[in-house]
Amino acid sequence: MVKAEISRGTTPAPTPGARILVVGGGYVGMYTALRLQRKLKSGEAKVTVVSPDPYMTYQPFLPEAAAGNISPRHVVVPLRRVLDGCEIVVGEATAIDHARRTATVKTLASGEDGTGTVEIAYDDIVLAPGSVSRTLPVPGLAEHGVGFKTVEEAIGLRNHVIEQMDIASSTRDPAIRDAALTFVFVGGGYAGVEALAELEDMARYATRYYHNIKADDLKWILVEATGRILPEVGEELGTYAVRELRARNIDVRLDTRLDSCEHRVAALSDGTRFRTRTVVWTAGVKPHPVLAASDLPLDERGRLTCTAQLTVDGAEHAWAAGDAAAVPDLTAAEPGRACAPNAQHAVRQAKVLAGNILASLRGEPLQDYRHAYVGSVASLGLHKGVAHVYGHKVKGCPAWLIHRVYHLSRIPTVNRKARVLAEWTLSGLFKREIVSLGSLEHPRAEFELAAGGDRPEDQ
Repeated sequence: MVKAEISRGTTPAPTPGARILVVGGGYVGMYTALRLQRKLKSGEAKVTVVSPDPYMTYQPFLPEAAAGNISPRHVVVPLRRVLDGCEIVVGEATAIDHARRTATVKTLASGEDGTGTVEIAYDDIVLAPGSVSRTLPVPGLAEHGVGFKTVEEAIGLRNHVIEQMDIASSTRDPAIRDAALTFVFVGGGYAGVEALAELEDMARYATRYYHNIKADDLKWILVEATGRILPEVGEELGTYAVRELRARNIDVRLDTRLDSCEHRVAALSDGTRFRTRTVVWTAGVKPHPVLAASDLPLDERGRLTCTAQLTVDGAEHAWAAGDAAAVPDLTAAEPGRACAPNAQHAVRQAKVLAGNILASLRGEPLQDYRHAYVGSVASLGLHKGVAHVYGHKVKGCPAWLIHRVYHLSRIPTVNRKARVLAEWTLSGLFKREIVSLGSLEHPRAEFELAAGGDRPEDQ
């Protein structure tokens, strides 16, 4: 005890390093923290990552997870395992006071132990909260719609589609059967087209196990407000994608909007009405609400106004990238144009962002972010796709292979790459697993029923 006291008295206290707060555990947040973790010197800085989930979701693989081609656990990357040198706080940032250098965070414990939200102090902040679904005031959408941005939504949608086929197979009411077998997707971007195409593939395969459902009984409708789908791959490939989807009996409605989905009836702007129990909303995203709850400058779309060095314009020690940031595209022909909010830019911005934070800590010059867009790829289901890469347009199975190879190269960690590749290999050798595990969404339902929880007085 005496030796310990003498030791503490004679050893000078270490100088605390900078406190770096990373808000968001997605592409930008995880990759930025990972690079900082690798490059920071001992004691140079402490990195804290605030994320609503303890994992990063690789969203391009959500359609394949929904179709059962990839296990859900292989679509996510555990933050605590990958960022073992960082402090992970599972919670939602609700406000940023950059003038005071504090962030207000609602954690999982908030409201349960009486502590409420917590404040986290920082010296530098990286804002990478991503985006949230952009919904419109469509009657019935809040009650009956489902999004497609999280692994939970993807697996829930898979369970739901198979469950609707079970309902259709067991009912004698033609109206219920017709509604159960009608699936409406709103939004013709990557998320909507790939989710619909993969699930249609899966459901068509599943019909071989139903004695009274044929593939032609399924009705798939894609609703797009503009005159084309998949604008990122170009007009020619977008037209090809429409033709391919329609050849599979998928009803693609261009220049059409969803006006209402009340009472489980999808009413479209062209006057068509469909009885349906499935409305999937993938019609765009908007910046995370925490940006509006900050004292940092925003552009007209609600994104952080940023410089080419990925600093927030006019705010010292504030950094941003990804969906939340309007980063000028230095390679664009149009001056003042911002980088597209996609994974291609996010991963590369994270690398430059982490490097600039290190340079700032060490008094070195910052680097501009510059990346020429190389192209886009999209899956249209198993063995089908479109790709526009380095000016070359590719269709069909070759494009599908390019899609898989590209995203396999982008998913983080060698462990995840190996697991995904193994699953793809096995899926080519064995039949698809067609089963709904809908009870996973309500695991206590059976116990509550047994315990009398269905009675209001027992709640």
